[in-house]
Amino acid sequence: MTDSDTILSVQNLQTVFYTDRETIRAVDSISFDVKRGETVGIVGESGSGKSVTARSIMGLIDSPGRVRSESSIRFNGKELTELSDAEYRSVRGSGIGMVFQDPQQSLNPVYTVGNQIRESLKVNRGITGPEATEEATKLLEAVGIPDPKRRLDEYPHEFSGGMRQRAVIAMMLACDPEFLICDEPTTALDVTIQAQILDLLKDLQAERGLSILFITHDMGVIADIADRVNVMYAGQIVEQAPVEELFANPKHPYTEALIDSIPGEQSRKEGLETIEGEVPTPNEPASYCRFAPRCPKAFDACDNVPPQHVSVNDEHDHTAACLLYPDGESEEERVRQHTEIADDEHRGDEA
Repeated sequence: MTDSDTILSVQNLQTVFYTDRETIRAVDSISFDVKRGETVGIVGESGSGKSVTARSIMGLIDSPGRVRSESSIRFNGKELTELSDAEYRSVRGSGIGMVFQDPQQSLNPVYTVGNQIRESLKVNRGITGPEATEEATKLLEAVGIPDPKRRLDEYPHEFSGGMRQRAVIAMMLACDPEFLICDEPTTALDVTIQAQILDLLKDLQAERGLSILFITHDMGVIADIADRVNVMYAGQIVEQAPVEELFANPKHPYTEALIDSIPGEQSRKEGLETIEGEVPTPNEPASYCRFAPRCPKAFDACDNVPPQHVSVNDEHDHTAACLLYPDGESEEERVRQHTEIADDEHRGDEA
């Protein structure tokens, strides 16, 4: 994959929160790319670091949080971590848009929906007056809101939850972004409306060539919308794969547990599978497997060797950070390989 194929490249992203008692490594050295025109998913339980990842990319981490200087976030080849606040606002206003879980966070209740879309058009594209009203109407129509001209004059409280989310997407489109970050945009919606929003995003992506980073805890949603998937746990990415490969051949025990917990025919007959325990707070360096306390396949080395990403298929497009791999090796050899990779990375960080 060439640089021109990649719209977003995140490398060694580290976002930490400093408190009086501890340093929380909310995002701990994760790396992934998003190609032009594709949808990449980040999935994991609450507390895994998914939303902090999104806010880090958007430059929205406030004190006591900080994106560490070792991190790299490149959008269209430009290093975002080096931008000033004003320069970052310019990127958020045009190149990158974000759709939050709760549309109320993005919509001002005292202004009509039309006013808010027109304001986005004015600030980001310099469109005003009757032209802005016409463009706002087209945007509401594009996101599937009926009678869009009339709905421009209504307030957010007059829209249903699904309609509010559509209006937020219209506001993002008013910025004419190339890249859209969707942070749990369907979580608060019922299943039918959720499916409509997912279909809308896919249609808009096809029409406008959008690239999408889609964040969710719902494996079923990931299966529906993503091209490639990053499974996140306790601030780290533990598995990366194309979506069909991930569901057909999950490798990390955490991924297997997430897929087994999806409601289905089997679960209705025998009871829904659950993952015992909770996601830990990552408040110390990763010198062990953070999933080990909840993992049914853990062994002694998991408590003192940090697992590294290794390829788990012949195409080398599927990796897992787990001491169970590479397949076919003895336990001793697997542990040795992970230890060597971790030591090499540590020496590289010190150089």
